[in-house]
Amino acid sequence: MTAAQADLQIDRPRVADGAALWRIARDSKVLDLNSSYSYLLWCRDFAATSAVARDERGEPLGFVTGYVRPDRPDTLLVWQVAVDEAYRGRRLAAALLDGLAARTVAERGLTTLETTISPDNTASQRLFTSFAERHGARLEREVLFDTGLFPDGPHEPEVLYRIGPLPAGAR
Repeated sequence: MTAAQADLQIDRPRVADGAALWRIARDSKVLDLNSSYSYLLWCRDFAATSAVARDERGEPLGFVTGYVRPDRPDTLLVWQVAVDEAYRGRRLAAALLDGLAARTVAERGLTTLETTISPDNTASQRLFTSFAERHGARLEREVLFDTGLFPDGPHEPEVLYRIGPLPAGAR
């Protein structure tokens, strides 16, 4: 943890954080923005498998949303990762991801982490590749959703990153 991260708290999101998470996602200009309502629901229904970083006043600065796959109860699917622009470049996304993985693995016995990343999102590619390296876990990639599956215009394919098994240190 860096000195910049030492003043931050990483914990579960609360419903009251939904609006801030929506704003952080919107301002990222990279993520597919969901409705504000969906972020409120996410903070209510998936708080146990998500994480938020807070400043000293308790304000959200970044988040990771995820859920346990119903057909693979040992797998955490990371949905979105975003950090407020003022806090980027401080390894906050990595700290959030590491914290969420450690918590969910300890609480739920998860062994695998998955996410999807479009080919143009090099920051996320680096984040998840370095996560796998830090935890000594295998990383597999395959196209999950090809371009033609998206009905709303041009969309790059979504590549599935499967990381695991997660070692005892992450568990």
